[in-house]
Amino acid sequence: MGFPYLKPGVITYQNKKAMSKVHELAKMIDHSLLHPTMTDEDLLKGCEIAREYNVASVCIKPYAIGLAVNALKGSGVMVGTVIGFPQGNSSVQIKVAETIDACKAGATEIDMVVNIGKVLQEDWDYLHDEIKAVCEATHAHGAILKVIFENDFLPEDEFKIRLCQICSEIGVDFIKTSTGYGFVKGEDGKYSYQGATHKDLKLMRANAAPGVQVKAAGGVRTLDDLLAVQALGVTRVGATATISMLEEAKDRFEGGSDRVVPQEDTAGY
Repeated sequence: MGFPYLKPGVITYQNKKAMSKVHELAKMIDHSLLHPTMTDEDLLKGCEIAREYNVASVCIKPYAIGLAVNALKGSGVMVGTVIGFPQGNSSVQIKVAETIDACKAGATEIDMVVNIGKVLQEDWDYLHDEIKAVCEATHAHGAILKVIFENDFLPEDEFKIRLCQICSEIGVDFIKTSTGYGFVKGEDGKYSYQGATHKDLKLMRANAAPGVQVKAAGGVRTLDDLLAVQALGVTRVGATATISMLEEAKDRFEGGSDRVVPQEDTAGY
């Protein structure tokens, strides 16, 4: 898509380096369009933001895959969706069927939530079979698979390490921290959420095979957040604060922009 906000004729070596950095950061972002209250109009606005900022992908509600494919045609922005979202409770057969349907609709990236209860009871054979079945369906359609652990629900590091090992054995494309909606009820009755913590990201990167990438979701809302997780080895983030992060990146690395921002960031992570 290029960088229309750079004035022609003044692209110096430093400009090119800065331009490359902003592009690099943009291509880390899966722009999240998953909030339950989002209407079709909201989703189309989100796709416009994704196109304008040339991010890696949108992660959109499954029913709206076709809408996103049409809205992003020719942009280079990929269309992803979620499977078994957000609680991971669907049967393996349903997750596979969802995956096939999503790929046929045009999704090229699949973010699947594992069966969290099965993780907590350490039914690793079930989880291996579940992830393998969805991975095979995803790869058969030329798409990539991101497996969501939902770390807020997993109190012990051993659960996350074993999932990293299973995903590495199967050959998934990404492992992912969270859905953005894994709220845990505390003793006081209130719900809290951490999302992608640095501790978990380090743990996941250390225990996954080199070919398995790490996606952070939940809590990456500023440029400093984005740069910090990148330094930990993260290559994708699920985010809704796309505009603010990338506008700040332009300010920091390029000296700012006089471009008009198209819409406000969308609600979500």
